[in-house]
Amino acid sequence: MKSVLIIGTGLIGASVGLALRNAGFAGSITGIDASGDELKAAEASGAIDRAARSAEEHRSAIAASDVIVLAVPVMAILQWMQGIAPQLRPGQLVTDAGSTKSEIVRAAERLMPETFLPGHPMAGKESCGATLAEASLFRGATWIFTPMHETTAIEAEWRGWVEKFGAKLLDMDAARHDEICAWVSHMPQMVSTAMSAMLEDKFGDSPELRAIGGRALREMTRLGSSPFSMWRDIAHTNQENIAETLLTLEQRLQHLRENLKTPELREEFGRANAFRRQL
Repeated sequence: MKSVLIIGTGLIGASVGLALRNAGFAGSITGIDASGDELKAAEASGAIDRAARSAEEHRSAIAASDVIVLAVPVMAILQWMQGIAPQLRPGQLVTDAGSTKSEIVRAAERLMPETFLPGHPMAGKESCGATLAEASLFRGATWIFTPMHETTAIEAEWRGWVEKFGAKLLDMDAARHDEICAWVSHMPQMVSTAMSAMLEDKFGDSPELRAIGGRALREMTRLGSSPFSMWRDIAHTNQENIAETLLTLEQRLQHLRENLKTPELREEFGRANAFRRQL
């Protein structure tokens, strides 16, 4: 692996570039992004060596790269896969950092079945952008792969670099990935979003709320600042699983509401405490 192309030089993409450099990668790193500001920030930080801006530069970068990392929202990943598939040559690797995997895998099976390694680093921040990128972003995080075939040489090399980032590798089925992520990642986001929006409607910029709301409020609403642009794609491509989690949560909240003065409330706290101790 001597050349890497990162498509999407925001938080994740720029962090991949910085992590590669930090891990000792000496090859070339090229970036593509719809935002000129993101490209400039990624270049300034050293996450990429150069930016490909024109369509001709895009084609040249795709042809020259050994590994292409798609670090954009899921819908954009699907669009890029459609566009680059006819340009790929044998021996190249395309991988991604998409938050849902089933639709991406289906597209890869149709467009690039021997070339694609679906991936999802379980790392990030509430805010996005190359200025927030860190070489250490993936350290200690789980980097999930949902492989489609036996590991090729270039895939094994890419996995090796991801391990050098300090990430823990985990292989799993794409459908299972989407199911579990709906429960442990997507539902918490929706809960925080709903809670933050509800409090905005109820209290707005009330100084009393700011004075009284402490750590618990900040922690519960932290994800409420996440960008809609990313979560729209997640909701569209994992709708059934997310809807199931929210329906189950609605039923659980109803159970709590109906048992605020019964021993069932104590039992719920017991279950919650037991789960928390396992994390």
